[in-house]
Amino acid sequence: MADKDETLASPNPGETRDALAEGMMRLLRPAVEELDERVKGVRQSQLELREQIDGLCGELKKINEEQQVPVDLDPYVKKLMNARRRVMVVNNILQNAQERLGRLHQNVSRETARRKALLEPPNAGPVM
Repeated sequence: MADKDETLASPNPGETRDALAEGMMRLLRPAVEELDERVKGVRQSQLELREQIDGLCGELKKINEEQQVPVDLDPYVKKLMNARRRVMVVNNILQNAQERLGRLHQNVSRETARRKALLEPPNAGPVM
């Protein structure tokens, strides 16, 4: 009877560790997936913004070439090009973050599958 009480009082450290790891993975997985989706959305917005900036730069250059206006548009075109460059830098940072998140998600899935395989008893096959 003392052995039974000891077993209840001090669980197997391996089981505790596995349960804790499984709980952490279940907790982190939705956050990683949500973050990944948001990064994809921001990247798409960044690409659309870059296309809009490119179009606006082209239009300003055409206006500047076609019309003899007293306002010099070159400084504005340069500002837009600088903004485009910064958008591209942010896009590269987001792409790197998304790749890291993808690897993290893949590692979490792999570790979850490995732990499930360890926790599930192996099937002995049909008994004859």
